[in-house]
Amino acid sequence: MAISYNKLWKKLIDEGINKTQLREKTKMSSSTMAKMVKNQPVALPILTKICEELNCDIGDIMEFIPDNNGNVK
Repeated sequence: MAISYNKLWKKLIDEGINKTQLREKTKMSSSTMAKMVKNQPVALPILTKICEELNCDIGDIMEFIPDNNGNVK
C-alpha cells in the first residue's frame, strides 16, 4: 500500500490555509512537510497535530492506496 495525502491538500484549499501556514501552526519541520508532499510516511503525532488544527479525523487527511496485489509496500 502507498500513502496519499491528497485529501489533506484538498482540505487545506477548502479551509483557505496554505502548506506554510499549516507547518507553522503545527510546528512541523520543513523536512516533514517535504515527506508529506512526496506521499511518504510521517509520525503519528504529526498527523494528530494536523487533525487537531483542522478539527478532523485522520481519514480526512490521508488514505492508504493498495498496490495491484493489495499488499503493503
